[in-house]
Amino acid sequence: MNKQIELSKEQNSEDKILIAKILDKIKFVESKNRFEETDFLDLRQQEIVKGILAKRKYEGYSFLGGYEDSERKIVVIYPENIDEKYIEEKILNQVLAVINITLPNELKNKYEHRNYLGGLMKLGIKREKVGDILVREDGADIIVKNEIANYINSNITGLTRFQKSKVCIKKINELIYVKKEKEYIKINIPSMRLDCIVGELAKCSRNEANKYLIEERVFVNFKEEIIASKTIKEGDYITIRGKGRFKINKILGQTKKGRLSVEIEK
Repeated sequence: MNKQIELSKEQNSEDKILIAKILDKIKFVESKNRFEETDFLDLRQQEIVKGILAKRKYEGYSFLGGYEDSERKIVVIYPENIDEKYIEEKILNQVLAVINITLPNELKNKYEHRNYLGGLMKLGIKREKVGDILVREDGADIIVKNEIANYINSNITGLTRFQKSKVCIKKINELIYVKKEKEYIKINIPSMRLDCIVGELAKCSRNEANKYLIEERVFVNFKEEIIASKTIKEGDYITIRGKGRFKINKILGQTKKGRLSVEIEK
């Protein structure tokens, strides 16, 4: 399949770069007969990569994030004669690691996801090198590319917020993950317009919902969105900064008053 044709189908320049990288990695794997991996991808990027691999009918790949329900994942592309189980068992620890942070007693229950991510950004770590951040009461487990684990381990306690913390590197197969219960809610809205949904999820008026959009605090499928009239579909993700992340699970039907009843996964 022609690389230029595949690239021309994507309007977003960042998506074009991602697609070009994936095509180059496939070519490298086929010519060198060895595996290649990407940086961490968000859910939208993962769907783009799945589409490209499906078009190429390429089956030698695995999405790995360190645990079953991981959101951010890398994709490992490997020769099609290699067993997928081998990749997941042998290659996983080569490419991913866990930064385990244990906070001092006085800071327990005081740090959130943003505190840990902000600390990594202060160290100059790029977001694509960091996977999921699993926050605990007494700290966090941060999944990272193995190539930056030693750097983080050596430098993170130099940040004021982590000066008294205990930090160590763990193998990815040592990660302990407690599965969280999913929370489902129902909302009734006049239409599937983005501003209608944002207003209901943020518990605010339509005008206030538009302010969220203008202030660039709303993301659809992990991409910033400012168009209030955008139509949202089943399966879409909506992130509202300061309010949380939501998935449009199912349109249940119309209420007696003609509004749409929608099931949301929070």
